[in-house]
Amino acid sequence: MGPHPAVADVRRAVREALAGPAQGGPVLVACSGGADSLALAAALGFVASRAGLESGLLTVDHQLQPGSAERAEQVAALAASLGLGMAEVLTVEVGTEGGPEAAARDARYRALAEAADRLGARAVLLGHTRDDQAETVLLGLARGSGPRSISGMAARSGRYLRPFLDLPRATTVAACLALGLTPWDDPHNEDPRYTRVRVRTRILPLLESELGPGVAEALARTAALAREDADALDEWADRAYQDCALSDIDGSVTLSVPALEALPSAVRRRVLRRAAVAAGAPAGSLSATHVRAVDRLVTHWRGQKPVDLPGGRAAVRRCGTLILAISPIP
Repeated sequence: MGPHPAVADVRRAVREALAGPAQGGPVLVACSGGADSLALAAALGFVASRAGLESGLLTVDHQLQPGSAERAEQVAALAASLGLGMAEVLTVEVGTEGGPEAAARDARYRALAEAADRLGARAVLLGHTRDDQAETVLLGLARGSGPRSISGMAARSGRYLRPFLDLPRATTVAACLALGLTPWDDPHNEDPRYTRVRVRTRILPLLESELGPGVAEALARTAALAREDADALDEWADRAYQDCALSDIDGSVTLSVPALEALPSAVRRRVLRRAAVAAGAPAGSLSATHVRAVDRLVTHWRGQKPVDLPGGRAAVRRCGTLILAISPIP
């Protein structure tokens, strides 16, 4: 008798994610103890032990709840029973920049990156599911930040792999039940003070109720299509940047206005964003409004004053060129 269908699904997803030429270093899984990451850890343990892969578990203690250290140790202690070779608790200090959700995410990824570098990991598996992808798309739509913001999370982003993006959360819950695993329900996942929690517990159920089942799947499909388009435009913009850049030295970028004018607006704005970041504007603070203001120096030139950008940078048009540098520009 074969494994439960949900168990087979999670194992297959991990096997497919790790397919390809063999590489050195362990495969690590980030595990909070919730159903998604617990099912992922169990699937990695199964696949790695049969493929002869070195594996390990990382769990992050954000120190945001009483007893978090004990909980993290309990999660780490599961590694051996799941077939994983090692486990580490990564304790982090969560700041305040960007709000509690963003600050916790930033601290978590910094810790995971440091551990992956230190351990020479070939990959770090993350337990995001199709439901998480749908939530991300809705949040991107609410921000109105363009196709990249609704393209969701990538199945592969550098060392990070997300094998479960095509699986619903119900599958990970069923897999844990079939394997006799008891997931931990993080109270923060039910706290309506967090935007993503409200999307998960209120907005998505409302959409499913009013529009019918399959909304999460449709949103995840939209993310995949938007990502393909955004990736193609980004590649075009990479080539266009090289054609437009007259100089890119020490935080000062000069672009050719005639070359910019020849580009479609979607590509031109990507080039302008790259130039602003190259000049020193923080990518996280550079909004679509900033980019559009710089774009008007190209498309609606009326001799206007320089455009202020985050990070003490500015953009100014002079003699057929667009200069992005530290403000004020001499």
